[in-house]
Amino acid sequence: MEIKKELTGNKLKISLEGHLDAVSAGDLDKVIQSDLNGVEELIFDFADLDFVASAGLRVLLVAQKRMNKQGTMKIFHVNEDVMDVLEMTGFSNFLDIVD
Repeated sequence: MEIKKELTGNKLKISLEGHLDAVSAGDLDKVIQSDLNGVEELIFDFADLDFVASAGLRVLLVAQKRMNKQGTMKIFHVNEDVMDVLEMTGFSNFLDIVD
């Protein structure tokens, strides 16, 4: 998986490409742990994300919990396969997913 970060003021955009699975979730977790200081708006761009596994869902949950304390988190450009996973797991009920 490729992770691209773009920080503008207190807004961080993270674009993900490939598979967010057990192998790559640790890389995203490191970004969440180290790059969210001072961030008030976290944007995920899933336009090029093909797949998300349970380990990836855990990282999204950690990010959402952290952003609930310091700002907002939104997810853009979710494809049908990833949306199916988010809906089946109930994550779509508490994540802010924008069409």
